[in-house]
Amino acid sequence: MNYRHIYHAGNFADVLKHAVLARLIRYMQKKDAGFRVLDTHGGIGLYDLSSEEAQKTGEWSDGIGKLLDAELAPQVAELLEPYLTAVRELNPEGGIRFYPGSPKLARMLFRPQDRLSAMELHPEDFARLHRLFEGDHHVRITELNGWLSLGAHLPPKEKRGIVLVDPPFEEDGEYERLVDGLAKAYRRFPGGTYCLWYPLKKGAPIKEFHEALQDLDIPKMLCAELSVRSDRGITGLTGSGLVIVNPPFTLKDELHALLPALKDLLAQGRYASHRAFWLRGEGKMAKDG
Repeated sequence: MNYRHIYHAGNFADVLKHAVLARLIRYMQKKDAGFRVLDTHGGIGLYDLSSEEAQKTGEWSDGIGKLLDAELAPQVAELLEPYLTAVRELNPEGGIRFYPGSPKLARMLFRPQDRLSAMELHPEDFARLHRLFEGDHHVRITELNGWLSLGAHLPPKEKRGIVLVDPPFEEDGEYERLVDGLAKAYRRFPGGTYCLWYPLKKGAPIKEFHEALQDLDIPKMLCAELSVRSDRGITGLTGSGLVIVNPPFTLKDELHALLPALKDLLAQGRYASHRAFWLRGEGKMAKDG
């Protein structure tokens, strides 16, 4: 309940998450039928990077601040176009003051037939998120613990959807909750595309987390990780990862183009790194043989 994303909005972890979310949305839009994005931890939806909170950390300057006007290779520019165009549309006078959270980004990329359900538990943040989308019939905002939505709000009536699970990782056991939440959601909506965010930092149980996901025996799980610095001697966030369940068949190749470019642009030290690999699925043997 204490977490406020305004201190971290637009940082390198947001860049990875939102670039991939935009790719998932564009892939879903290859079919005419509408779909729903379920955002379990919605935040306030739109962030003012000139605010005292954002300026206090300045994390955005090492994230979207480095990317927005960077010179990009043609393939990378094309893959990032939906995401970066949305950011630029929020800043028509140039520069960057406003940054979209996941709900706002998704809404900006929608067609008339696409829908959004966003959850937020923090009362002040819920109120701001609700005001942001007030009167928008494409969007439903609910004051709810996002973990509960993985049971109560699935499957969506559209029968097509992206489920973004982006918890604050304030409490112990969040990696385990991600695994349990995915297991619950997948039983209800096995055809959905899931995007699970997690932090990389010294001592994080990443190996155990990945093994627990493999034990779920879900056929296709793709993993993408970006670290901007080494975790040696550092206690804070050094990188972030995404697990994508039922990913588009194009996404692995897109990540092979995107991740090296993001690493080069966002690196905060010589030991920045990236990787994309199958936890289960194509090119990955099942854990049990």
